Amino acid sequence: LPSEISAEDRSQITRKFAEELVSRYGVAVDVAIHSPLREGDQRNHHAHVLTSTRKLEAEGFTAKTRVLDSAKTGGVEIEQMRGLWAELQNRALERVGEVERVDHRSLEKQRETALDRGDKLSAEELDRDPELKLGPAANSMERRAKAMAERQGREYVPVTERGAVVHAARQARAAFREMRERLDIARETYGAEREAGQGRVSAGLAALRAATSKERGERNPGDFRERLSQVVGRSRDQDDTPKPEGRNYARERLKEIMEKDAGRDGQAAVHKLDGHSEYDLGEDTSREARKPSVNERLKDVLNKPRERLEIEDERDQEKDREVEKDRDIDRDPGLSH
Repeated sequence: LPSEISAEDRSQITRKFAEELVSRYGVAVDVAIHSPLREGDQRNHHAHVLTSTRKLEAEGFTAKTRVLDSAKTGGVEIEQMRGLWAELQNRALERVGEVERVDHRSLEKQRETALDRGDKLSAEELDRDPELKLGPAANSMERRAKAMAERQGREYVPVTERGAVVHAARQARAAFREMRERLDIARETYGAEREAGQGRVSAGLAALRAATSKERGERNPGDFRERLSQVVGRSRDQDDTPKPEGRNYARERLKEIMEKDAGRDGQAAVHKLDGHSEYDLGEDTSREARKPSVNERLKDVLNKPRERLEIEDERDQEKDREVEKDRDIDRDPGLSH
């Protein structure tokens, strides 16, 4: 549940979702809304929604609801319910003026959309596997480990194999988002400087200062405009004389910094600050020649343990399906064993 909306709004959208399940499938629905644990992530508002597997009618529970189990209808129904839940959240976020939105679509579809609009950085960030599920046992152990680390004033270290895989993936994604933020700030700063009549060197230096600033707290548009004005003010006091390395000095300095975060992809993005493409570098930026990206390095590190853990998950799920089939046979009258 979105932490940005009120408790009343969270209750309202959860109830609407439950009512839609009742109306659409005729099942009984039980809802429990939970607040974040005191020692956990304070954004972790969530709801548990349980449904019966049979329709509830005047005479009681009747036939099984097969629509979600059917190979023909199950996927379509689930996708529509995911879409409904995303829509309910987005309407609530819009009502309170939040700009963030929920996208229920698969990472692959989101990536295709990003590529269609020319947002290569977003597409790169979305080019990853879905996050591995911790599971109740591992989640409980990791939560206790985080709480203990916080009490002792030390850095949290995962205590389970699943926790280590998830933690590494989250750290990598956070670093990638930081890189994107730096590039966005650099582009905005460079554009503002050029529009203000500054030369390429001064504009590039201003972009460099903005992108590498250590003051990276939460920002709103007003904060960003103020920061830009401060950068512009400082830049205009500086000499526009080309530095010893020539007029490409600022762009080369930006390239050096971004390469540390993103390999050749970051370098190409920085050169686009001044309307250049990656082909202006005079280098082969194909997949074979360039440095591996953040996500490619992440996949190399995480794929092996992740694949093994996913195989274990599939085995457990298959066992659960077999148990459920046996229970259905026991419950349904008239079926032969």
